[in-house]
Amino acid sequence: MFLRRKTKSVRGAGYSYWNPCRTVRTARGPRQQVVASPGKLDERELSGLRGGWDDLPALLRGEAPAPRPRPPPPPGFESVGAESSATPQWEQAGLSGPRVGRSRDFGESCLALSLWHRPGLDRLLGELPPEGRESVAWTHIAALPSIARLCGRPSELGVAEQWFDSTALDEPPGPDSAQVNDERLHRGLDRLAEHKDRLCAHLMERCRQWFGVRLEFLPCEVTGTCFEGECKRNPQAQRGYSRDRRPGNKQVCTGLVCTPEGLPPAFEVFAGNRADLTTVEDIVRAMETKYGQAERVWVMDRGMVSEASLTFLRERKARHLAGTPKSWLRAHEQTLLEQSNWQEVQHGLEVRLVEHPGGEPGERHVPCRGGARAEKERAMLQRQGERLTEALFKTDAWLNRAPQTGREAVGRRIGRHLGKYPAAAAVIAAELIRDPQGRAAGLQIHSRLDIGRRLHRQKGACLPRTNCEETSPVKLWRWHIQLAQAEAAFRTAKSDLGMRPIFHHLQNRVQAHILVCLLALALWRSLEQWMQARGLGTCARQPPKDMAGIKCVDVIVPVKRTGVRTALRLRVVRTPEPPAAQLLAHLGPRLPAGPRLISNAVPKTQQKMSTPCLSIIALLELRNSG
Repeated sequence: MFLRRKTKSVRGAGYSYWNPCRTVRTARGPRQQVVASPGKLDERELSGLRGGWDDLPALLRGEAPAPRPRPPPPPGFESVGAESSATPQWEQAGLSGPRVGRSRDFGESCLALSLWHRPGLDRLLGELPPEGRESVAWTHIAALPSIARLCGRPSELGVAEQWFDSTALDEPPGPDSAQVNDERLHRGLDRLAEHKDRLCAHLMERCRQWFGVRLEFLPCEVTGTCFEGECKRNPQAQRGYSRDRRPGNKQVCTGLVCTPEGLPPAFEVFAGNRADLTTVEDIVRAMETKYGQAERVWVMDRGMVSEASLTFLRERKARHLAGTPKSWLRAHEQTLLEQSNWQEVQHGLEVRLVEHPGGEPGERHVPCRGGARAEKERAMLQRQGERLTEALFKTDAWLNRAPQTGREAVGRRIGRHLGKYPAAAAVIAAELIRDPQGRAAGLQIHSRLDIGRRLHRQKGACLPRTNCEETSPVKLWRWHIQLAQAEAAFRTAKSDLGMRPIFHHLQNRVQAHILVCLLALALWRSLEQWMQARGLGTCARQPPKDMAGIKCVDVIVPVKRTGVRTALRLRVVRTPEPPAAQLLAHLGPRLPAGPRLISNAVPKTQQKMSTPCLSIIALLELRNSG
């Protein structure tokens, strides 16, 4: 560490001050890097600096800090307490003594905390529960898990033992690091789960105001989230169809309702062995309880559709747009071959509207065919057929070389090949050839041409069904592909936000864990919406990486006061790099513009300073003290 003098002229007035610098190694050799730039304080800057550290929530919301009374001066500054507020404080400091200590992350946690404060979640949680005997406000504890997951820290134990101390979240008005532990975080989860419906409704109301989010079209999807452990105390933890490809682990099923923008207005947690098609009634009733009964369009895939669920929706005057099994395409093969009355959605994708033969009045089908998709699926089928044929030829050569008397071993070998390539197994058939002794001596392999032609025609096609009154097949198709938003929401929550695997075993903790992950998902989607509105793209993974370079550091300057050597500790935020500065300028959060005095330096015994001394600006105004 060393000091470098900075001189500049503004409107004919000259200014001279000292910048703490350090030498860093780069790919192009050693370079000098400015740790902090003090600048000059004037009356116009004081209000912003006053609120920089004392009003962090207001700064993160992009609001002006509230006026505060002038605090009493710290020890050693009483003699200048009556001076003008614009008068700088001078100290005598050593040139070679300044150093930097306690570097912590400020940018990434600042962005996450800003996303938490913007929708007013801190104020809402402050109004919900009654105050108790807790020494730490539970609103801070409830915010930590969601903020940590947005920053890629999925474990409450890791948050308490490692991550929280590496951030500047303990700055006022946040909790002290000594008061954050995993037990307190788990109790915060228990209280957070009690207000699930209120939190989801509050977020949806804010998203309506900001982004114009509407609840007319609701893609609905169900997925499973696996556990680690036996989970004997959780009756919802059951073994079922595992989408995480962990069939040996217990799981719970989560039904998620998404808006077209990917925001989660509601979710329900079911037992892990619950079939998807039995969850529709519970999800619809939950949404109508929260947001009223209206003629919404429920968009579902074919795994959630049954005649009973569709009848339930019709009775409630709800519209549906649902997928159908592949076998239903047989009744519309002639329609797929026709060349007229198709409307182009995009290049290589066409749709049309046809009546549902023998269906409910007003119900129609929306056939869709895509040339590029058909070529891809046909190529996949051809590749499977070639591999299955090659495997069957090897089995035929084995039987020709060594005829087998045991039919069971031969059948297992053939069945293993057919199970490995199920799509091709519907087209390619294999029959045993027996010799005069009754042994299996070969295979007769042939193709079922009729089935192959039918599958060839159906490739690249799908057949959604709907009872909506909309007459444009293009619009209906665009509503149907909004299911991708629900699938993308689950992928983001599971992979980026750490929803799987679940390490909690109590049912209420599991509910709170999923709630925290979906709250983090709502913050993630809100960030994407803000970025898109300001022309910054839609990749929410990049901003935390850009903001991670903003650090909060303590600049420790040795000073000499009336012959006594002590240290002046100033807490500052490092100047952001251009990508982070551009992001802050567009999204609105403000960083503390000035230093904060940390009065924890213990004066040492009187001694002479061995290094040269100069008078420097102490980077401090009395209104910014404390």
